Amino acid sequence: MNAQTPGPLADVLVVEVGSFIAAPYAATQLADLGARVVKVETPGTGDFVRGNAPFVGGESSSFVRLNRNKESVELDLKSEAGRDAFRALVRRADVLVENLRPGAMRRMGLGYADLAPENPRLVYASASGWGQDGPLADRPGLDIMAQARSGLMSVTGFPDAGPAKVGVPICDLMCAMYVALGVTAALRERDRSGRGQHLDVSLYESGVSLGVWEAGRYFGDGTVPGPQGSAHQSQAPYQAVVTADGHVTVGANTPGLWLRFCAALGLDALPEDPRFADNAGRMTHRDALVTAIEAVTATLPTDRVVEILDEAGVPCAPIQTYDQVFADPALAARDFFWDAEHPTLGPVRQIGSPMRFSRTPVRRDGAGPLLGDSTDAVLAELEEAR
Repeated sequence: MNAQTPGPLADVLVVEVGSFIAAPYAATQLADLGARVVKVETPGTGDFVRGNAPFVGGESSSFVRLNRNKESVELDLKSEAGRDAFRALVRRADVLVENLRPGAMRRMGLGYADLAPENPRLVYASASGWGQDGPLADRPGLDIMAQARSGLMSVTGFPDAGPAKVGVPICDLMCAMYVALGVTAALRERDRSGRGQHLDVSLYESGVSLGVWEAGRYFGDGTVPGPQGSAHQSQAPYQAVVTADGHVTVGANTPGLWLRFCAALGLDALPEDPRFADNAGRMTHRDALVTAIEAVTATLPTDRVVEILDEAGVPCAPIQTYDQVFADPALAARDFFWDAEHPTLGPVRQIGSPMRFSRTPVRRDGAGPLLGDSTDAVLAELEEAR
């Protein structure tokens, strides 16, 4: 990050007590925005992601990317000395983000009710599987369970192919994003009131919140949505279609786009077919529609289909594998990927932030820290502040 253009949250101190994804990824978003993030880890082991393969130079490749722009402090929160140091750190903090099992922080005397009297301006964010209260609160909850219960797995995959989860841990990641959003909102409210508050975000409710189209159908006419493969719930053609060497996604979901789509691919008979006269008809007869489309696209390579539709102004894109994504010249042109320096690994390639500010760019500092790399420095700061 340019030292002369600090990020939007440059004056914010965040303490993270997290493992795996929800709290660490939320804290990474805040760090990207310029906040100072002190990651508190269990001595000797640290965040469980440190043990996740693959390893490069003895360090978890996932950890050094998931936890960029942070400092690591080893504190044993089960010891009195560790808790005392933690409280001293939190007294100076603006934000605490944690994703331990509900009640775990409270049992150590480190819950919101314990810490808020010592720091009334503290924004305390808790991420969990099912929420801090309610009938499911005490259950262990991981991303796949949240995907299952939230309905996401019921609409993912292909009909009659069995349930499938989203390929990325979407409930973990969305929970983290809601935590980061909630924290920034709570900080803004604190500007007015001078008071912090507790934020409770669950993987489960984060997953349910994504069912926008599904809610529209169910609360509209009682339809229970099911899996549609790559097809859209209410628009056609809007899905992946076969090409000579793979698949391409197409989105001819307005009257104008539909006509341009057909003209570009030489499907001149389709707009005249009464079955496909409007979107409702195309949805009703979608199997026949896709068969007619693929009679043309299956004879052309993916690149050619994309070229034809691009020229016609019809939304389309190839389905890329991650090796293609990480080498995509479009992302390179926007400087999306960047190298973060690691103390033992050297430059570590990072996925960029999609947030682009005109005046206060997101932070691009170091890769995920070595375990306990800042323990002495942070404890010395606390001692000086006494």
